Amino acid sequence: MTISTHVLDAGVGVPAAGMAVRLEHGGRTVAEGRTDDDGRITGWPSATAGVYRLVFETGAVSSFFPEVVLSFLVTDPDEHHHVPLLLSPFAYSTYRGS
Repeated sequence: MTISTHVLDAGVGVPAAGMAVRLEHGGRTVAEGRTDDDGRITGWPSATAGVYRLVFETGAVSSFFPEVVLSFLVTDPDEHHHVPLLLSPFAYSTYRGS
């Protein structure tokens, strides 16, 4: 199973390139990186079920949210989990993608 994310800056309609993101599981950082030019991070591995957190350093895009934390539950470690973030200066949304 892998975990991926995609960050879109909805305020200006472009991917959020260069954003720092870390993946946490069990209270530890298990991966970290920066979004590519298309706003994506792909291929982060995960080996177990449980609660994961994606922590996005959003301060450069949002004047209100210095970071966004998305928690999600992995019940089937064999499935891919894609968790996008749509970000604007004063709001954000997310969903389970494919």
